[in-house]
Amino acid sequence: MTETRPFALLVIPDDEPPVLSGTPYDDRARALSSETSWHFDRPADDHATIARIGEADAVINIRSSVQFPENVLAACPNLKILSIWGTGVDHVDLAAAERLGITVSNTPAYGAPYVAEHALTLALAVSRQIVENDRFIRDGGWTRGFIDELYGKTLGVVGTGAIGQRLVQLGQGIGMNVMAWTRSATPERSAEYGVEFVTLEELFARSDVVSLHVTLTPETEKLIGEPLLALMKPTAILVNTARGAVVDEDALLTVLQEGRIAGAGLDVFKAEPLPSGHPFKHLPNVTLSAHVGGMAYNGTMRGLEMSVENLEAFAAGHPVNVVARGSRG
Repeated sequence: MTETRPFALLVIPDDEPPVLSGTPYDDRARALSSETSWHFDRPADDHATIARIGEADAVINIRSSVQFPENVLAACPNLKILSIWGTGVDHVDLAAAERLGITVSNTPAYGAPYVAEHALTLALAVSRQIVENDRFIRDGGWTRGFIDELYGKTLGVVGTGAIGQRLVQLGQGIGMNVMAWTRSATPERSAEYGVEFVTLEELFARSDVVSLHVTLTPETEKLIGEPLLALMKPTAILVNTARGAVVDEDALLTVLQEGRIAGAGLDVFKAEPLPSGHPFKHLPNVTLSAHVGGMAYNGTMRGLEMSVENLEAFAAGHPVNVVARGSRG
């Protein structure tokens, strides 16, 4: 007797570099579907994405660089559930998904401790000039002069979701004075998080390190532009582990090139992978990483497990981690 499985075709259109393949969750995903189509590169454009997922009734999305606008979703008449590995869903047209009957689930907060840790690491790397000193030593040099410290300095946290809350704790743990901004500041939340809420303008003016932890929405796109960057101290550092488009990258590039701030630690970019020859690659006061803030092993495994659990729960009739609720069953 042929085993009946909840999905006819499961597609993973973008496991590049491979993270889900070869894990225990690989087998669990395959067990849910009569057929699985696995791709180990990223589709070049919407047409390529449609070619991969057009017949699927379930999809696990690995990379946020792959887009799911309305035209892609509309070309998938069988698609019931799109399971996103990650918290951010700005690359998915959620309203269109609901109109088309497609359920979208994500993996909230799975990597919060690891992204916060990465943000602090970037701040330390820039302030301590880790990358510059490493290169200097490899080229035969030695002591280059003063580096900066974070102890006793002020950390401004923009966004106090799970990641921002954890960074508040880490900053306080190394002796920083911490302030924060959120759209929903209340005295109760201030007391709960143990942090002073201030305006964005005050945060940028007073902070020695500004770290970004807001989701990308139409309201937060280019939230950090020239007016706020102009308020920063010339000794201050900007850290972004949220989404590249939260920052006006042209404005940031200008203040970095002109030395109007000390530096930046960037894990995310408007275009990913970062294009060849991008100006950020040539700035000595910028430390770059490849959108790996949540890629700590334990966090990655938990996130992958959740992405498969989303499919299992949907198949069992009780979807979880839903960010768009569809009607296709």
